[in-house]
Amino acid sequence: MRRRAAGAQDLLGRRRLLAGAGGALLAAAVGGCNVAALQPRRRSLPAAALQLAPLRASTDRITQITVCTRPFRAQGPRLDVERIGQKVIVHNYGHGGSGWSLSWGSSSIAVQQAMATGERDIAVIGCGAMGLTSGLLAQRAGARVTIYAKDLPPNVRSSLATGVWTPDSRICLEEHATPDFKQRWAGMARQSFKTYQTLLGLPGNPVEYIDNYFVSDQAVGSRRGAPPADARPRFAELQHELIPDLIPVPEQFGPGTHQFADRYLKRNTLMMFNISSYARLLFSDFVANGGKIEIAEFHAPAELAGLREKTLINATGYGSRALFSDESIIPVRGQLARMIPEPGVGYGLIYKNAAFVPRRDGWVFQVIGDDDYYGYNDDSTAPDRAEAELAVNTIAGLFQNRSGGVEPV
Repeated sequence: MRRRAAGAQDLLGRRRLLAGAGGALLAAAVGGCNVAALQPRRRSLPAAALQLAPLRASTDRITQITVCTRPFRAQGPRLDVERIGQKVIVHNYGHGGSGWSLSWGSSSIAVQQAMATGERDIAVIGCGAMGLTSGLLAQRAGARVTIYAKDLPPNVRSSLATGVWTPDSRICLEEHATPDFKQRWAGMARQSFKTYQTLLGLPGNPVEYIDNYFVSDQAVGSRRGAPPADARPRFAELQHELIPDLIPVPEQFGPGTHQFADRYLKRNTLMMFNISSYARLLFSDFVANGGKIEIAEFHAPAELAGLREKTLINATGYGSRALFSDESIIPVRGQLARMIPEPGVGYGLIYKNAAFVPRRDGWVFQVIGDDDYYGYNDDSTAPDRAEAELAVNTIAGLFQNRSGGVEPV
């Protein structure tokens, strides 16, 4: 009994102690509010200076230089249905710099058209971003799918993409952005965005968000929107008009609030694809769902007659220019300098027409030019070492002060 009484007294004592401490904290809080109410309001302290982990970026750390040709069409992606002999061809190509970004939405349209034929054995031609997503979506719709392709990831053009969510990058020319096109584009963008939210946090980080900083020596405005230097037409810019709710509001940082001396910064948040792990995930899921892969190369539409499937989804991207003699496809050259990644760096940079993307499967540096016509109608695929070094040195130069020394961090 004494033990119980002592225990009860100890418990009561602890409760009184906690109650007293809570009362003291509450009194202090109330008292603080009263004092604040009686005193003049003080100026808030300036926000802590933005400090980004410095990049260990130098040209001797470049591991690879890759070049791809993006399939741009002035009128936008081709998503129509064509009959060639006994085959029904559903086209799904021509997305410019928005292939990965729009893949789920675009492939959803293509698969709906393919399934509308009544066939349940579907062939997909091509194994890049559009081919893999078309194959997976057709499986989910109940089809038996075989992908026919000359090359498999990572040896496809899609594997050489920059790896950020840019759903209106060279998607069409402004003059072709009709109300119908805008409605279709918005649907593709939203469907893709919704699907990408289901891929966050998976092993290998196939999809993740990063903060991206646009850095300028002058007050920061929007990088996009500058008209071409000549009389060429403008590319359509659709995000802010049609999907503003999917875009976080950017933040501005003036001189003195960050480590980059007297420069100006604008921070926005965007999705990034670690393409190696992402493509592997898609490929593995397709095979695990019973999908088949056959290595095949086609040089003319007539060769498709030999396939056993009657309904085909053409997802050959830039390859459609040769395979279907589609001269509407304009190549847009894109070169990446890949670099050894470093832990602790999870942000992107754009400065003086160069960009850095912190992909986990290898850092990416790229010269992006003054406007969207950089690389336009250039089908060369030979790596340019000077261009690669310019991209790396431009970004690395951000971490040098005006006197040539390293910025304090």
